[in-house]
Amino acid sequence: MTLEESARELERGDLAPGFELPDTDGDTRSIDDFADNKALLVTFTCNHCPYAQAKFDTLNRLADDYGNVAVVGINPNDADEYPDDSFERMQALVDEGTIEYDAYLRDESQDVARAYGAVCTPDPFLFKSTDDGFELAYHGRLDDAHGPDEQPSGEPGFEMAGAIESVLAGVPVDHEFRPSRGCSIKWH
Repeated sequence: MTLEESARELERGDLAPGFELPDTDGDTRSIDDFADNKALLVTFTCNHCPYAQAKFDTLNRLADDYGNVAVVGINPNDADEYPDDSFERMQALVDEGTIEYDAYLRDESQDVARAYGAVCTPDPFLFKSTDDGFELAYHGRLDDAHGPDEQPSGEPGFEMAGAIESVLAGVPVDHEFRPSRGCSIKWH
């Protein structure tokens, strides 16, 4: 397992790169499908990485706590080399209730992960809704628990929850960039 830390490619205020990706329910989802939400949390994640698995419940809770924020997971990993990251396994995780957030999408081409500058799983990006589309408000970790067996110093996801609350209140997110840490994305 190769560990990586997220790196900044998109800057605050940059528009979210668009996407059209298959969802586990068989539909194709685009960024426009989430336009009615006040914010969009896009997290590059996968099925097999213990760092990503450790944040499944956190992402589910954020989706549950903030109904006007769309929480979307995107799996870009090479499923040929890592069969646990297959679309079928994604569907199973949703069907069994392990993943309950708004959408779990498959980025088979890895073009979306590249457009966002994602490098690890999980790698979260929080966008605020504007007249021009979704603008990056914060890119960084969900909380300060770096390892899969570590507990955060506050509620799981507390750093991202604070960023979400800033976005919903219409004020700038004052968090400095705090990189997420996890398994490297498994590129083709």
